[in-house]
Amino acid sequence: MATRIRAGIGGWTYAPWRGLFYPKGLPQAKELAYASEQLSAIEINATFYRGFPRTSFAQWRDAAPAGFVFSLKAPRFATHRRELATAAEPVQRFVGSVTALGAALGPIVWQLAPTKQFDAADMAGFLALLPHEADGLKIRHAIDARHASFATPEFVKLARKHDVAIVYTEDDEVPAIPAVTADFVYLRLRRARSDVRTGYPEVELKTWAKRAEAWRSGGQPPDVKHLGTKAPRKARDVFVYFINGAKERAPAAAQRFLELVG
Repeated sequence: MATRIRAGIGGWTYAPWRGLFYPKGLPQAKELAYASEQLSAIEINATFYRGFPRTSFAQWRDAAPAGFVFSLKAPRFATHRRELATAAEPVQRFVGSVTALGAALGPIVWQLAPTKQFDAADMAGFLALLPHEADGLKIRHAIDARHASFATPEFVKLARKHDVAIVYTEDDEVPAIPAVTADFVYLRLRRARSDVRTGYPEVELKTWAKRAEAWRSGGQPPDVKHLGTKAPRKARDVFVYFINGAKERAPAAAQRFLELVG
């Protein structure tokens, strides 16, 4: 299948977007449908805080056009615990509910606690819990490690063994771990500025567009030093989310980025 570069935002309900991204007077019930026409992906963060029934995921799927995808942040009940390898039950329950998205299901992001340090045995046990197929759907996973101890070739090797991506986060407080470990790359860009209409200056968006295309085509951006051994050259999907920072600018950043990558 052809690979794609997708870009989007975190969620779709945010009051400052009304009149700035959403047209004035647009009913709140139609915001998801509008956002999904302007972008190509959305990362749902609400799933990190509470559970949703399968009917909710089905409703979101039906509100978006064909080809649109939702990434999902996995529940903190699975990721914020002393021993990750004990999370079998919440992992299975969550995956069992999100398959209602069908073809609109994007990667599941397992965001770890900022205090969680890298433990090879525990991480290996957790990665082994993540299913790569459910209800006839391919399930893709990404680990969002937020402690500097994860910036090690050992973690890269382990993630690649389990075909799990490592989230690359652009943030002053979260370590960037530049490593390709799965058949997709997942970026969370968090440095948007309120004084720039598109969140990022044009030159920076063009830089990220070039990087995304390098990853999509199977290469490695020359200005991003890879951690650990490089992955085999293979075309892959790329997910780019403009999230937090100056959040009111996130939609404009994603829209301009999509224009740049075509």
